[in-house]
Amino acid sequence: MDKCYIGIDLGGTNIKGSIFNEKFNVIYEQRLSTEADKGSEHVLNRIYKLVSSMIYNAGLTVEDITCMGIGVPGLLNINEGVSMFSPNFSGWKNVPVVNWFEQKLHIPVFIDNDVRVNLYGEWYLGAGKGSKNIVLLTLGTGLGSGIVMDGRVLYGATGSAGEIGHMNMYREGRPCKCGSSGCLGRYVSALGLLVTLKKKIESGHYSIICEWVHGNLSEITAKMVSEAYDLGDMIAIETLHETGEILGFGLVNVINLYNPEIIIIGGGMAAAGERLLENTRKTINSHALKIPNEKCIITTALLGDAAGMVGAAIYAKQKLDNNM
Repeated sequence: MDKCYIGIDLGGTNIKGSIFNEKFNVIYEQRLSTEADKGSEHVLNRIYKLVSSMIYNAGLTVEDITCMGIGVPGLLNINEGVSMFSPNFSGWKNVPVVNWFEQKLHIPVFIDNDVRVNLYGEWYLGAGKGSKNIVLLTLGTGLGSGIVMDGRVLYGATGSAGEIGHMNMYREGRPCKCGSSGCLGRYVSALGLLVTLKKKIESGHYSIICEWVHGNLSEITAKMVSEAYDLGDMIAIETLHETGEILGFGLVNVINLYNPEIIIIGGGMAAAGERLLENTRKTINSHALKIPNEKCIITTALLGDAAGMVGAAIYAKQKLDNNM
């Protein structure tokens, strides 16, 4: 039997899991709701239920699994295998994820940040394949990021290197959960985009989106903004252009600091494509250092929500190989 690897992408809404063969082709994939509000022990049991079900449905046994990687949102102590804090989960503090699963499954288990496992996926099999200097931004509810420099993933002293989402863009801007204000992620994320749009509507500007949600602004989604943009809605166009420009100024700093070959835009908002990125590119071309900018490609992610699963499995294999 070939070696098999499991990759788990733990999200606030769903747990996504895959079993991969040695070439990281999918053998079996499955998803399960997280039930994040029921506490850490419940969520760990949900992951265990998913893993057990996948192994059974794939016609395998635990003995066929070489190792497992889990992408976990929030702050981690990777060396100890502990998830210290995760913003989307109730009763989640200093959760010994690795120890819990190793005692249950008796296989090597490794954890990393959810964005970094996405980075591993896009680096090895997606848009960053063959590159040694990569910045990945995931634009979802918030803004996550991961960095490869000279062929190595950056971690930093506390495992929080490359928190691009908390780059200060406005000295006193929108408040952020990190305790600061004016952070890039408060403007360039699905939530940030919607705040910008709603402020425009509340100041008296008309958008066709108001009719779609019958005036209930809380029902507006980022996808609606793109759809209204395509219909020529001026407020949607303004909102995406402004958001793209702020992203551009953030990426000017990223290019000047990290000198990447490629910047990959992933997450749900990547679906906006050039509606968002047209102004991003213009801003970068006007403001970034010329030589590093000329060597940097900006593109969207290739693997979609599969990146976290395959990235977690690749990361686990690497950690296992390096520990042997």
